[in-house]
Amino acid sequence: MGLPKRKTSQSKRNQRRAHDALPIVQTMTCANCGDPVLSHRICATCGFYRGRQVIAVAEEA
Repeated sequence: MGLPKRKTSQSKRNQRRAHDALPIVQTMTCANCGDPVLSHRICATCGFYRGRQVIAVAEEA
């Protein structure tokens, strides 16, 4: 079984881990209610998608 001859330097280790970060979630505002919504998803607050009512959402009293 092969073993490394030298300790991996901090620079090499960090360069390898540079791509491990999670991407930033891109949100947009709902055209109907203005709440932040993920792209290509139905708004959970008002139930609108692309300017149309897709699902009926119960109103909180």
